[in-house]
Amino acid sequence: MGCAALLWGTILLACSCGPGPPRAGAAPLLAATYVLDDANGLGREFDGIGAVSGGGATSRLLVNYPEPYRSQILDYLFKPNFGASLHILKVEIGGDAQSTDGTEPSHMHYENDENYFRGYEWWLMKEAKKRNPNIKLIGLPWAFPGWIGKGENWPYDYPDITAYYIISWILGAKQYHDLDIDYVGIWNERAFSSKYIKLLRYTLDKHGLEQVRIIASDRLWEPISFVMMIDSELHGVVDVIGAHYPGTKTVQNAILTGKKLWSSEDYSTFNDDVGAGCWARILNQNYVNGNMTSTIAWNLVASYYEELPFGRCGLMTAQEPWSGHYKVESPIWITAHTTQFTQPGWSYLQVDGHLEGGGSFVALTDGLGNLTIIIETMSHNHSKCIRPPLPNFNVMPQRATFYLRGSFYMVETLQVWHSRLDFESGNSSLFQQLHPLQVWEGRFSLDLNVDEVYTLTTLKTGRKCGCPEPPPPQPFPSNYNDDFNIRNPPFSEAPNFADQTGVFEYFVNASDPGDHVFTLRQVVVQRPITWVSDADQTISVIGNFKWVNMTVTCDIYIEKPRDGGVFIAGRVDNGGIYVRHSKGVFFWVFADGTYRVTGDLAGKQILMKGLAGVRDNAWHTLTLNIQYFEGKSLTKNVLG
Repeated sequence: MGCAALLWGTILLACSCGPGPPRAGAAPLLAATYVLDDANGLGREFDGIGAVSGGGATSRLLVNYPEPYRSQILDYLFKPNFGASLHILKVEIGGDAQSTDGTEPSHMHYENDENYFRGYEWWLMKEAKKRNPNIKLIGLPWAFPGWIGKGENWPYDYPDITAYYIISWILGAKQYHDLDIDYVGIWNERAFSSKYIKLLRYTLDKHGLEQVRIIASDRLWEPISFVMMIDSELHGVVDVIGAHYPGTKTVQNAILTGKKLWSSEDYSTFNDDVGAGCWARILNQNYVNGNMTSTIAWNLVASYYEELPFGRCGLMTAQEPWSGHYKVESPIWITAHTTQFTQPGWSYLQVDGHLEGGGSFVALTDGLGNLTIIIETMSHNHSKCIRPPLPNFNVMPQRATFYLRGSFYMVETLQVWHSRLDFESGNSSLFQQLHPLQVWEGRFSLDLNVDEVYTLTTLKTGRKCGCPEPPPPQPFPSNYNDDFNIRNPPFSEAPNFADQTGVFEYFVNASDPGDHVFTLRQVVVQRPITWVSDADQTISVIGNFKWVNMTVTCDIYIEKPRDGGVFIAGRVDNGGIYVRHSKGVFFWVFADGTYRVTGDLAGKQILMKGLAGVRDNAWHTLTLNIQYFEGKSLTKNVLG
């Protein structure tokens, strides 16, 4: 019985339309046919797959990795035809404020202060460009230094100042790092100002940055889409409508604008196989359901302490620079199914994209005869993203028959790459090259099981490269010290310190005649325009959250007279967006000569207090010893 005449529809059949017969005794598969044809034009232009470093401090530990492990991690992320082969890197424009897992330093702490070597995002962008010169770069602020708002927690009261601040970052990227920024955003997941967006476009053009495109508003589809429909000037200056965690859906107003639609932040899910299933599903269905031509993952690499919020929500994990250990997680290879066989500038074909038995497919072409088809059959419970809630749906084994028409009719062979997420045995198979698929007279069939990803492509460039195994994991060293004795540090932050409120930077105190020439100094003394509710006290964390017994010793110097102060702490239980509510054991000393031990960062749970004789503008040594006995923490504080 032949099946060549079945072009559309769904039937149950037991005959073979593919290269081989069904397995003996196998139940009949749900079968359906799909046509891929470019004769009547193409769909939207593909803009690439990317990831976010920032929002915030998510790549903090990566910079401290020793070689060769650091370069291996970067290769897995950015090197074409190697691993994730990302097309887009989106970074935070540091604003000195907490933006999820830490603070990222601003290039302008104060109005007359400019430094384009703070932080690590400059370095990361250069490393990405080194591996893929065509990678697109995006900058987006989560927070702003306080001087921009002149005392108000709002960046739009003085839009010219805010625009100047963003333009300075873009110009600095070019002047000091030879980096061309391709896109810039407004304010992550917060309100937008039409007046500011228009002024930003004007200022970009005024400084010869016409090539920099504007994304707005990095929140929801509305109200930005509606406002663009009624404001022609705003419509003219916004190039991309970016939505966060859209659940693969868009809205009619966004489509009617005619603009590019992006999921400009998505995924944000623990990077096990369920996270890989989430990523596989939305990479396809953001276009199939929502016409989105780019999907950008938060975050690039889980390179922050895992106990901070959203631990391991990166495409891969690299959180142990002290050991060199990292792990190439399954989302890396799910990414490769798309990124290694497409490029920005390709076009989607005009297809419905829904598989009859559940799941989806997309087809893309470079317009030069090459064709790539990505198929996913992720089941509901194995592809839940952290947000939004996922409506129920069913996926079943099925046979898909594809008919190639138009310029693809003469395709004779397709390369096949396959992943199977095995949730029963845990024996998943990721990004394996199978035997090429023969196409007979423009037709081929494929038996699809549940929780699989296939890439079928005319390209022969795909590779699954593997570096040597990294060292085994090790806990943070139980004995650790840093004297900050480095005259020309490669980064502004000391290794392994993760700032949670405020910004701590290397500082050379050349006027000190003693042992404190090299220091770590907290440099932000004005509350930033915050993204979340930063703590009222500045704090940087380091080490193992699970430590029970410990001794912390630190030399401290209080610069602010009268009401200045410093603390050291242990067993701190919270950081990131929850840092304000941190509990632990906090040993405070103040410039007025008093000390205090509290059970929380807010200082409300006072365990002991008294006189310490501390004064400002002098060095002191603090020691906090914490021992855990029979359910109680006993502390001993020493002041030297």
